[in-house]
Amino acid sequence: MRKRLFNVGAILQGLSITFGFMFKKRPTIEYPSVKKQHAPRFHGLHELRRYGDAKERCIGCELCSSACPANAITVIGAENTPEDRKSPGERYAARYEIDELRCIFCGLCEEACPTDAIVLTPRFEMADYRRGSFIYSKDRLLVPPDAGVGAAPDDRPGGIPSDLGRVAEIKSTTDVEEGYSATHRGEILKTERRGLAG
Repeated sequence: MRKRLFNVGAILQGLSITFGFMFKKRPTIEYPSVKKQHAPRFHGLHELRRYGDAKERCIGCELCSSACPANAITVIGAENTPEDRKSPGERYAARYEIDELRCIFCGLCEEACPTDAIVLTPRFEMADYRRGSFIYSKDRLLVPPDAGVGAAPDDRPGGIPSDLGRVAEIKSTTDVEEGYSATHRGEILKTERRGLAG
């Protein structure tokens, strides 16, 4: 008899744990209608930035590809012409590709860039069925002309971009909303999400 009472007590104890969790908030996130909240310094998909006058920031110096430990970045520079200036300075990136399957999202390319041209954004959704679709070329990485920020260095003394180091400064904040504002894709992510899981 005592053994049966012990079994009933064990069952009730187990059910009390089950009933306790029935009324707690569920940890499941209703993805994709609700996006997971990332840290502002989250390293996701890359983007190539522009200046406010729509010129490309990338000067084709190839420092990002040299700094990449996974050898995921390919940059081929070309000379600017007076008739068609793609970037301020003598060179621009005629070809810029990142193999996102090889990338380890370490952020060394972002740190090596002398013009803050390449930055890592909070966007992580890159799923696809073909390997070739993970090679992001310049047309997929470059932000639209109206999304450019900052004065070009040819308009400033010394040829230094007006907002050099500003992306790193904004991303180093602990405020998520401000951290997302450091990049164009971060701003898009703020407006696209229908819900936010904290």
